[in-house]
Amino acid sequence: MEGFLNLRLVPWLRRLITRLLAIIPAIIAVIFFGQAGTAKLLIFSQVILSLQLSFAVVPLVIFTSDRSKMGEFVNPRWLKVLAWITAAVIAVLNAYLLVLRFETG
Repeated sequence: MEGFLNLRLVPWLRRLITRLLAIIPAIIAVIFFGQAGTAKLLIFSQVILSLQLSFAVVPLVIFTSDRSKMGEFVNPRWLKVLAWITAAVIAVLNAYLLVLRFETG
């Protein structure tokens, strides 16, 4: 992001700022919800990350399978098949997770 936003910070200051920004939500969760709430929040965050995984994997497979973009580094056919199978398994498992969640209430 530093290069994209054209910001120039010394490395120690950049690390300090990003670490503080990352720890503040965790401190707030511990203060307001305690240990049990923090554990639930951690599980919830992992579920959200798993649901978002398909939105990262599918474009990645499409991009790395495109010869015009990747040139000589394009995925071979066997890897494309394996990647699409993996993407499908992730999507199916996430759909199954959602169905189980809404069935049990």
